[in-house]
Amino acid sequence: MSTEQGSHSNYRRTLGPVALTAVGLGSIIGSGWLFGAQRAAGIAGPAAILAWVIGAVVALTIALTYSELGAMFPKAGGMVRYGQYSHGSLSGYLAAWANWIAIVSVIPGEATASVQYMSSWKWQWAKDLFDGKELTGTGVALASVLLVFYFFLNWFAITLFAKTNNAITVFKVVVPVLTAGALMWSHFDTHNIEVSGGFAPNGWSAVFTAVATSGIVWAYNGFQSPLNMAGEARNPGKSLPKAVIGSILIALVIYIALQVAFLMAVPSADLSDGWSALTYKSPLADLAIAWGLNWLAIVLYADAFISPSGTGMIYAATTSRMIHGVQENGHLPGIFGKVDPKTGVPRPALLLNLVVAFLFLAVFRGWGSLAEIVSVATVISYITGPVAVMSLRRIAPDLKRPVKLRAMPVIAPIAMIFGSLVLYWGKWPLTGKVILIMAAGLPIWAWYELRKPWAELKPHLKAGIWMVAYLVVMAFVSWAGGTEFGGKGYLAEGWDLLVVAVIGLAFYFWGVNSAWRNPTLVATEKEIAALEADEEPEPEPAKAK
Repeated sequence: MSTEQGSHSNYRRTLGPVALTAVGLGSIIGSGWLFGAQRAAGIAGPAAILAWVIGAVVALTIALTYSELGAMFPKAGGMVRYGQYSHGSLSGYLAAWANWIAIVSVIPGEATASVQYMSSWKWQWAKDLFDGKELTGTGVALASVLLVFYFFLNWFAITLFAKTNNAITVFKVVVPVLTAGALMWSHFDTHNIEVSGGFAPNGWSAVFTAVATSGIVWAYNGFQSPLNMAGEARNPGKSLPKAVIGSILIALVIYIALQVAFLMAVPSADLSDGWSALTYKSPLADLAIAWGLNWLAIVLYADAFISPSGTGMIYAATTSRMIHGVQENGHLPGIFGKVDPKTGVPRPALLLNLVVAFLFLAVFRGWGSLAEIVSVATVISYITGPVAVMSLRRIAPDLKRPVKLRAMPVIAPIAMIFGSLVLYWGKWPLTGKVILIMAAGLPIWAWYELRKPWAELKPHLKAGIWMVAYLVVMAFVSWAGGTEFGGKGYLAEGWDLLVVAVIGLAFYFWGVNSAWRNPTLVATEKEIAALEADEEPEPEPAKAK
């Protein structure tokens, strides 16, 4: 038995479809629902409703590609593995790095959200936690305590995690639904849609930017969590697609209800300077107080700890599985691949992510700044799924596929186009900054890979250059694009979106045709075949005549 098989045997396959859906939904409904409605409205006005729908369509399209991959390779940290299976070390590492950055930075974001909501309390010590833009030193200290709490809940056993998360997820679903209903009942002013510039006061480009930067991508990105917990799924072929798709659809209904409730509950006097001028520290709680719903404000203040804490706990779990996956891809020391045999928890990986979460908290102290970084990094990680799923259909057609959609040859390129558009909508210079963060991870890859013989390294470089070129081209197009998306205006409005779509499609075909049967894929095929052979029942002995 290989070392990898041995490490994975320490995971407990105890999570069914309900528990995995709770993982997905618990990841999606975190801090995003507390701040997303105001931030999206500030960018797009009432048209923010459409931004949530567009975000869900993008997430669903991309999630379908990952559902096939997750069911094929039900291993811990699945999202950081697929690019390695299809294209080797360079493409696989860049995808894993982008995915890990996007997910690990969510954890301090959830802690920041909790403390930021607390700053609306009436006591001075609470007000001193947040200065209106970012957490103060005291706020960072309190958020650090929350980080330790998230990781503490993951330290002991996956069963403790599952039981805790199921309970928290129920609360996280009930409170947003209750909040939307209560705000609609107390005040539902449809005239808010007509004032301050109408339904789309900042144009349709603002709707697209809201998808990319307001926390919408941040929120829906939670669909990844069930895939990263695939190593603990009881029946991954059936439970993973149900969990991924189900969690997105349930969350879409909740988020639209919250967005509508927020838009209609804002007092008309507060809209004198437009939607972008709203400065609520704790948006939904502030509106609850404005309309005399003090009991709801109390519930929201409590949930401001519970919802983000539940999501932070989930991401602490999933990121540790991702680190395990990166180590098995060959890009981290062996210690980070160790899984405690008694608890089934990858504790060294858990500790590494705690340290990185502290670093993010120290640098990005506001929910908004973290949401922007997370959202764009997430989109970069998205492009792996559409390319990998069709690449593997080409180079590994005989692999067992518990989930196989006939429409995938159409869905995959559309998903790539959607991912490219959302990346562009993120606006320059933010897109350039995050792509630079992606490049910052390359020295780690170089440390492990450039020491290999050229003959061994060359096919990895050849297969992965498409992704490097994609990031460079997308950075250039973002810089040169329309002014409404932060660019220099060299591309006319409308034509810029067409150019990005064509670029996404071109790199999709390049990526699919670059895939090769690399050593990681071959070894994984053998491992899967061995596991399937072990699971086959022995033939009954022939009865004597």
